[in-house]
Amino acid sequence: MPLDRRDLMLGGFGAGLALSASAATAADTSDAPAPQSTFDIVPAGGELDQSATLQVAIQNAASSGTVLTLPAGIYAVGGLDLPSGIAIQGVPGRTVLKLSGADFILKANGADGVSLNGLILDGDDQPLPQDAALFEAKETRHLEIANCRVFNSAENGIALQACGGRIAFCEIGKIAKTGLFSNDAVGLEIAHNTVRDCGDNGIQVWRSEPGDDGTLIHANRIQRIEAKSGGSGQYGNGINIFRAGAVVVSNNRIADCAYSAVRDNTGKNCQILGNSCSRLGETAIFVEFAFDGAVIANNVIDTASSGISVTNFNKGGHLAVVQGNLVRNLFFRKGTGSGGIGIAAEADCSVTGNVVERSPGYGLFFGWYSYLRDIAATGNLIRNCHIGIGVSADGEAGFALITDNMISGSKDGAIRAMNGPKPIGPDLAASSAESFRNLAVYSNVGI
Repeated sequence: MPLDRRDLMLGGFGAGLALSASAATAADTSDAPAPQSTFDIVPAGGELDQSATLQVAIQNAASSGTVLTLPAGIYAVGGLDLPSGIAIQGVPGRTVLKLSGADFILKANGADGVSLNGLILDGDDQPLPQDAALFEAKETRHLEIANCRVFNSAENGIALQACGGRIAFCEIGKIAKTGLFSNDAVGLEIAHNTVRDCGDNGIQVWRSEPGDDGTLIHANRIQRIEAKSGGSGQYGNGINIFRAGAVVVSNNRIADCAYSAVRDNTGKNCQILGNSCSRLGETAIFVEFAFDGAVIANNVIDTASSGISVTNFNKGGHLAVVQGNLVRNLFFRKGTGSGGIGIAAEADCSVTGNVVERSPGYGLFFGWYSYLRDIAATGNLIRNCHIGIGVSADGEAGFALITDNMISGSKDGAIRAMNGPKPIGPDLAASSAESFRNLAVYSNVGI
């Protein structure tokens, strides 16, 4: 990130760093003077390593219970440890901690009560060990990072292990791998942040083993996420959930991701609600593998390879509500021919009240050969898709109820039975489905 040194220095050079603590008792606060503990530090414009000096200031502030206030300027620092009770306040947009000679800038390990506000953490694109981050925390409770910027990391931006607290109103960008990574959270909120220009994933919420996580991810802006490490969906996602249960992803704006806006792999009882998703290279909202329960509701998806996929019954994935979503302007992926499906589901799923418009394949697609069980599709509106609804009629497939849907402008049938990827039989919106023992199709309108 280009930094205007002149702007950063204004008001910074010559400014002092004051640490003060009052020893006055509750009985006599009016007369007793508040003793001062003063430690002066002057930003050196990034020319001189100030790690040792700043580490002393951090320890003094934590032990005295005062806020460590850093004037505007560039501080070349690295390897700083944050103890319990530390609060560091910078000048928003002008107090820069620039990586110098270390594997991270700041780290909290086993701390309780760490607050950072108004800082810029600049990794300067310096080489880092694999999976390192500019800010790292482990087993830290009551962590609060607010109004900070994290830029220019050769690995990750922020990495948390078994932490609880809040990351809010921050900007994380120009990150080689993941912007914000949380593993085994213990009560975490990620809100009102901007995460952009990341090489692999924007926000990752993972667990070492499947279990409740409860992280809240809401009102973030996430954009321009690549998949530089390759793979088939592990990377390239705005928000990536893995093994984490009870995660709520709501009201985020996510755009321009190589794969998905939100990808939930093996989550349990996760909710994906009210997100605005645009220009996704693969499936916009993907709930996959051994997921166990998901609610996907009131999302808007515009321009993606596919809209919503709730699949992998073969891996145990099941149980979902897909309701009230708007999905439009889908496409086939170049070079693969995959995609082109508005909403796909396989097992124990209610698909209700969705609107799908302009898909080159299917508006709704249910099952895959024998992988179909207990699907109810009611009250959906499907417009201008090649086929409105496709549903597996395999001899070993479970049952599907398709009723009270409106399908208009379909080129190859409003409702078609499927043998894998191949449509079979007549248009079931106009003909009886009695010849297919697992399908109940009635009261639909195909025009």
